[in-house]
Amino acid sequence: MEKAIKAYFAKFVTHARSPLKINIWQAVVAFVGGFLTILLLESIAEGLQWSLVIAPFGASCVLAFVLPEAPVSQPRNIIGGHMVTTLCGLTVYHLWGNSIWSLSVAVGLGIALMLLTKTTHPPAGANPIVVITAASTWSFLVTPVLIGSIVIVCVAVLYNNLIKNRKYPTFWI
Repeated sequence: MEKAIKAYFAKFVTHARSPLKINIWQAVVAFVGGFLTILLLESIAEGLQWSLVIAPFGASCVLAFVLPEAPVSQPRNIIGGHMVTTLCGLTVYHLWGNSIWSLSVAVGLGIALMLLTKTTHPPAGANPIVVITAASTWSFLVTPVLIGSIVIVCVAVLYNNLIKNRKYPTFWI
């Protein structure tokens, strides 16, 4: 048992360094993409008097404009991941209310269902927490989640393809 514990904690030790490189151009591209997306979402929301921005959308912008080629950044994953996890949050909330157990079940269920539906999108893992703590109604699934995630994808498609060495998306389905 002691050997197993030592082996487990030995996994925490590393001498590796971050492989990430500083690239000013990529930082500017990512800044502009995130800026334009949130600006558009807020402008639409203000004009229509809707709520279209939730915190996980900021994290979706990180993936859409920093790692547009990643599987978790694709339209299927952005839209599907947000929809699946929001549905989990709404279902659990409307069945069991707001509790430590409902939050835990909704997040775990959302993660599992994203994997099973091939819609894994890490920022969407926060949606059940947002839904439950805000005591959201079923309309939250459409506004802000569906409309907002579609706007993110539309901006990502239009903007990323303006950049010379980018092609977005790498897959739709």
